[in-house]
Amino acid sequence: MEEANFLSRYASKVYLIHRRNEFRASKIMIDRAKANEKIEFVLPAVVDEIVAQDGSVESVRLRNPESNEKREIPVHGLFIAIGHDPNTKVLKGKLEMDANGYLIAKHGSLTKTPGVFVAGDVQDHRYRQAITAAGSGCMAAMDAEKFLEGHTD
Repeated sequence: MEEANFLSRYASKVYLIHRRNEFRASKIMIDRAKANEKIEFVLPAVVDEIVAQDGSVESVRLRNPESNEKREIPVHGLFIAIGHDPNTKVLKGKLEMDANGYLIAKHGSLTKTPGVFVAGDVQDHRYRQAITAAGSGCMAAMDAEKFLEGHTD
């Protein structure tokens, strides 16, 4: 939803193509996208093919996964967003996390487990941007360095 709203600043039309009829985005983000006159929801649909010629996108061929109905939409570009599910399943039960699977950090990058630090997209459910990940990675590195200084053998 965030990406579609952002792209609508620069595009005359944004097709939001999603494989299901439901979204995981917050209600406020869905409402903003639905209120945006430049955004058209195409649901449920999956992209079967990107049609390009001479290195330029010309259209996308879509398929409704429920009915197998097919359609083609002429477009001048394509932006793929894959969502924001944190890749933390392997840590379930080992580190504290919120209901959405984001790791909970205390005082920057610290966790309740001494010597374990979190950074970036696995703990940042608000910003989820590369620069935030880089900044919090630096915080975690500095916290780890301080931790290791106190544990020299």
